[in-house]
Amino acid sequence: LNGNGVLAGLTNISQVTAKKLVDGVEMPMDGKLYYQGIDVQEIVKGFLTENRFGFEETVYLLLFGQLPTAAQLEEFSNLLKDYQSLPPKFTRDIIMKAPSRDMMNTLSRSVLMLYYYDENPDDVSIPNVLRQCLRLIAQFPLLAVYGYHAYNHYEKDQSLIIHQPDKNLSFAENILHILR
Repeated sequence: LNGNGVLAGLTNISQVTAKKLVDGVEMPMDGKLYYQGIDVQEIVKGFLTENRFGFEETVYLLLFGQLPTAAQLEEFSNLLKDYQSLPPKFTRDIIMKAPSRDMMNTLSRSVLMLYYYDENPDDVSIPNVLRQCLRLIAQFPLLAVYGYHAYNHYEKDQSLIIHQPDKNLSFAENILHILR
């Protein structure tokens, strides 16, 4: 009502700017999104000019507050790839046996079920919570695409082919790989 938009949370991780001061008067402007103080358009421009994918770098920035060095990015990307696979039979038993028309329902149910597969689900220490976060970040593309495939198969009578992620691909490439 006051023109300030929706407050999504009090955080230093991201900021949305929709006004600027002109001669002491607040004026509306095209919105700007900042992650850790860096303009998202600048982040994306770097990915485009250098022909690289940005999912892993952006996740690193959001989690650790700075863009990674090349060595940090390689180590982080490899760690995410190690966490990417779902538990054995999870896709069949959790995603495929109970498809939903509502993708958010599919995702939330899958995340809740992953609790039972976690070796230490109730440990709230920083190292364990970070491990859980990285695992969820790495697994979410699979949960989303497999849920989409299950929906298309059971609700729209389309063929069902499940592709495993390829560790030689980035996360963006893998989403397309398992989607197609």
